[in-house]
Amino acid sequence: MPDNPPMHLLIPFAASHSDGAVAALSQLQLPHLQKLLTLLSARSAQMNDALSLSPPHEYALAQTLGLPSNDGHIPWAALYAQQELDSPSVLVEPGQAWGFITLCHWQVNTNHMVMSHLPLPGLTPAQSDDLLAAMQPYFAEDGITLHADQSGRYLAQSPLFSAIASASLDRVVGRNLEHWMPDATRAGTLLRLQNEMQMLFYTHPVNTQREALGLPPVNSFWLSGTGALPAGYTAPEAATQPVVVDALRAAALGENWAAWQQAWQTLDTTDIQPLLTAAQRGQPVVVTLCGERGWQSWHTQALSPWQKLKRLFGVPPLQDILKAL
Repeated sequence: MPDNPPMHLLIPFAASHSDGAVAALSQLQLPHLQKLLTLLSARSAQMNDALSLSPPHEYALAQTLGLPSNDGHIPWAALYAQQELDSPSVLVEPGQAWGFITLCHWQVNTNHMVMSHLPLPGLTPAQSDDLLAAMQPYFAEDGITLHADQSGRYLAQSPLFSAIASASLDRVVGRNLEHWMPDATRAGTLLRLQNEMQMLFYTHPVNTQREALGLPPVNSFWLSGTGALPAGYTAPEAATQPVVVDALRAAALGENWAAWQQAWQTLDTTDIQPLLTAAQRGQPVVVTLCGERGWQSWHTQALSPWQKLKRLFGVPPLQDILKAL
């Protein structure tokens, strides 16, 4: 581990191409971040497709953690299982493929389906456990083992998840699912299970309870984070990992751009200002900004006085940087 690892902030949802976000961005004032970028060296922006299964912030984080970065195959569930599962009844073996199964509500419209926002409101741990018990036999028939995790989310282990690319929840929440459904040729079992669970959930007592309270029913699930860890993988020391800042996530996914703008301005005075102070003191720092299509990092680098002067006047306006991501 480096003697003095850099302070690294990774900021998802730093930009969006929504009309509302572009309008908010034109009014956004982030003086600490703008000044910080004048002190740092830019790495090349990494661009992808806005319809990729894995969003830019997951690619950026995967690279820092040394994880595979194949679209829809970043093994987040396998990493979570390796780090978090601590039960004699659960054996996490090298090379196993894992995935997250998240309970959700799909709003069915005339020509498309939309994923509800998560987590599902009012879903209790007891209800989550009841649904897990009902689901497990169906999944077991197809060689998928489900384990309790969080309320509304289960860990799933199966060799099937080595071949199924899955879209991140950060891609699908609040959106038309048409672009994000798994490939039927590889995920036929998964699609059939989704149909079976829709029928199971329709008459399940948990949904009877939820509907009596005016809560949206659980009517499907979403698979994400699929894949297996590389042989012998060990995560980097915690001190060398970036701090992922989720302050912009909820507003961006909800397309509440006034709240997003406010969250950005708050972030500039809370998390960004200490990073600027550290950079001014000569401490190593890194900041990674992630949008819908791409991400870019800036890092501390020794510069000559001429290079410092050139950079002071050569950094593009922050709005231009964010619009490109």
